[in-house]
Amino acid sequence: MNSLSFSPLATERDLRLALIEAGKLCYQQGLLLSNNGNLSARLGEDLVVITPSGLCKGRMDVNDLLVIDLQGRVIKADSRRKRKISSETPMHLEAYRQRPDIRAVIHAHPSHAIALTVADLPFPTDILPEVLEGLGPVPTTRFALPSSQDNAEAIRDLIQAHNAVLIRNHGAITVGKDLEEALNHLERVESVAKAVVLAYAIGKINRIPAEMMPALEALRAKFSS
Repeated sequence: MNSLSFSPLATERDLRLALIEAGKLCYQQGLLLSNNGNLSARLGEDLVVITPSGLCKGRMDVNDLLVIDLQGRVIKADSRRKRKISSETPMHLEAYRQRPDIRAVIHAHPSHAIALTVADLPFPTDILPEVLEGLGPVPTTRFALPSSQDNAEAIRDLIQAHNAVLIRNHGAITVGKDLEEALNHLERVESVAKAVVLAYAIGKINRIPAEMMPALEALRAKFSS
């Protein structure tokens, strides 16, 4: 059984286990190093299970996680561990407010995707077909102050219509119906960004022929319906 896939009826324990597994996978792939980034999953309609601040997401225990409400108030936390709420909580809550269809959010620091924003290069939709087939356009925010409400405001309009958003000079946020989907989006973003960075390093960029783009858009519409 894939613990990252869960239904809207998932229990708190289900979500805790899924977040632990997703954190390990992100850490192992270098998407969340040190104590960077954070993950969350919606519990029912009014609560969110979220990773704490200041802790490596690849070395967490289920009791490290916190339960908060949609206003960011801590509802449940292990008093013995004294874990603090993530400083990026406002960004997670903003995503849930803007997207009632999603149940998982991952904020990560994928190196190659960040490199694109540092170099002021837009995430391309005409280099690799899997972008349009399984991901769609990935916009980049303006620069926003990390660990603040400013990040939430920066993603607000973009997250409404996109499953992945790059945060300029900072990281990425991906969303999904569960952690499986959010992680798939994140892995695809970094994979595409890595290919683009390597291609620029070599010096030759071959873009998908313009006449093929409508067919790829049609494929994306078919797969997402």
